[in-house]
Amino acid sequence: MTSWLIKRFVPNCENTGDGKVRTAYATLGATVGIAVNVLLAAAKFLMGVLSGSLAVTADAANNLSDAAGSIVALITTRMAQKPVDADHPFGHGRMEYLGSLAVGALIVVMAVSLLRDGVAAIFNPQPLTVSLVVVIVMVLSVGFKLWLYLFYRKLGKQTQNGTLLATSKDSLSDAIATGAVLLSMLLFTLFGWMIDGYIGVVVALLVLKAGYEVCRDTVDSLLGGKPDPEKIQQIRQMLMSNEGILGIHDLVLHDYGPGRCFASAHAEVSAKGDILAIHEMIDDAERKISRELNMPICIHMDPIVTDDENINQVRRQMEEFLMHTDASLSMHDFRMVPGQGHTNLIFDCVLPAGYKGRQELHQALCAYASSLDERYQLVVEYDTDYT
Repeated sequence: MTSWLIKRFVPNCENTGDGKVRTAYATLGATVGIAVNVLLAAAKFLMGVLSGSLAVTADAANNLSDAAGSIVALITTRMAQKPVDADHPFGHGRMEYLGSLAVGALIVVMAVSLLRDGVAAIFNPQPLTVSLVVVIVMVLSVGFKLWLYLFYRKLGKQTQNGTLLATSKDSLSDAIATGAVLLSMLLFTLFGWMIDGYIGVVVALLVLKAGYEVCRDTVDSLLGGKPDPEKIQQIRQMLMSNEGILGIHDLVLHDYGPGRCFASAHAEVSAKGDILAIHEMIDDAERKISRELNMPICIHMDPIVTDDENINQVRRQMEEFLMHTDASLSMHDFRMVPGQGHTNLIFDCVLPAGYKGRQELHQALCAYASSLDERYQLVVEYDTDYT
């Protein structure tokens, strides 16, 4: 069903890097979500009135908030496609993150309301009127919500749309919550247990958890969280596939919204190479990554000495020391500058984000360099690994 809808309503659906295709995916997801959730909300409100179940009515209100979330997702996705202007040279792609945050906020607000009503029902329980029609509607609701979960997840993964992925999590929690309501009806019918309020609290907590996770993930993206490791690996492999590139460092991804990443990297090249040929190779690598990953990239060339055995040996020794000290450490841009009384070992040392013990590391590096040759002095620049 999902594949048919995509082929029917998303022209050129394979080209998910294209902004118009992403908008079509988001529009399809939001439209289907609005239609399904409005129908479910109407049916559940009616069943809630007929059965007297607070949990069913609360579930209906939750579906109505889901429809509102789909409307927000539709609006923000379309706003994200606004072209570059003088005030926003990187576009408006982060509007999708704001849309995800709005969906998360709606989920949290609804959860708090459900929690309040559930607690009130615990202290003032009411008998339920359970009928076959009510049960059928609730069972169908679980089925529809599970389908929406899979539907949103597929669309979200294909387009890397955080709002659709957030909505998929909400749909899964809704399916679990509705299942809990069905359980309360079954237990009341079989044993007369009036636990509707308790089930309502459980539903509220599940919805609250989903809302918290959506908000947490979205805020992480807005604050500049760690980039996708798979995308980083792709860039590294594509760069290292060029014979003239000897190493990669200072690789950074700048995220301006889903599908709107810009990258920068430093590529080590031989200092003895033909500068024009190397420049042409770097240009070709930039164009290839931009074309195949839909990601503009700026590559800086770092020339390194490759034909001096003494320099190569000292560099290997320093690299091995770092590796044995901590496998997450690395170095680049190694140079040796001899003077009259000492020789400077100049390099950049890359530390993981949040690394503790930088001062101790520097002291250990200095001590090790002196053990190799007492004339060696270190000039080290400490970088952060942003990947």
